[in-house]
Amino acid sequence: MTLSETARPPSATHEAMSKRRRRRNALIGWSFLLPNFLGFAALTLVPVLGALAVSFTHWDSYSTPQWAGLDNFRRMWDDSNFWTALENTSYYAAGHIPLTLVVSLGLAVLLNQKLRGVQVLRTAFFFPYITSLVAVAVVWNMLLSPEVGPVNQFLQSIGIDNPPGWTSSPEWAMPALIVTSVWRDMGYYMVLFLAGLQTVPAELYEAARMDGANAWRRFWHVTLPYLRPTTFFVTVMVTIQSFKVFDLVQVMTEGGPGRSTLVLSQLIFREGITQGRFGYSSAISLALFVICLLITVVQFQIQRRSER
Repeated sequence: MTLSETARPPSATHEAMSKRRRRRNALIGWSFLLPNFLGFAALTLVPVLGALAVSFTHWDSYSTPQWAGLDNFRRMWDDSNFWTALENTSYYAAGHIPLTLVVSLGLAVLLNQKLRGVQVLRTAFFFPYITSLVAVAVVWNMLLSPEVGPVNQFLQSIGIDNPPGWTSSPEWAMPALIVTSVWRDMGYYMVLFLAGLQTVPAELYEAARMDGANAWRRFWHVTLPYLRPTTFFVTVMVTIQSFKVFDLVQVMTEGGPGRSTLVLSQLIFREGITQGRFGYSSAISLALFVICLLITVVQFQIQRRSER
């Protein structure tokens, strides 16, 4: 030990060690965050900024982009396809979000009980989520076939002479999509709710039983309050997923019959990939991004108020 180190006050030595420790902890933290941030920047942030820039141009991916100002947004405002797609997307979200929440939460509560074969049931309900979406769409199109589908055959057997046309009917195509998507997604969100249910202290249920609370009161006053963070997370995820729906619609109905199931993501695909109007397609994608952002912000505000 040198004379200068010996003469250094203990407080100065302790402060220097604390700085080195904080610097080391910061480097460790950044080493974990940096790969994810680089992936986010390359695969999400840069494309979003690129789409924002392209939305103010006329571009077909072959020629040089031409500055268009707000032309694409004015065209979007006057485009009946955009408003139809927005209405259909809202319709889909209004059916998909609450049904997915209710069904997945109900399954989680049911499969959180000590039942024989509960692990097999959990796997069975989760399996559709990891199944190929094309296979799901093909199977459900067969089930909902107006002429030979088992669903309509069952409805006819119980006395319904004119069952719905499902995906071939403008009135029933969207409900068919909602039912299919809920069936596919409920297993994933069931797992999230199951994880939340594992955090509820068993002592609270015992205390509620001692106070004479029935099963419904225990669920309403014990389970739901403890599931509030999980419910909020699931709601945000389902909402974003609902407004971004594309693949299931594209495979099952391709936006038809007519424009009855045309959604915003599909309109973006048509205008950009099919028609080559990437500027206009980017303007619609920017509108969809703003809609999802606003809804998410509102959900966060509601959550904060409920926690006060």
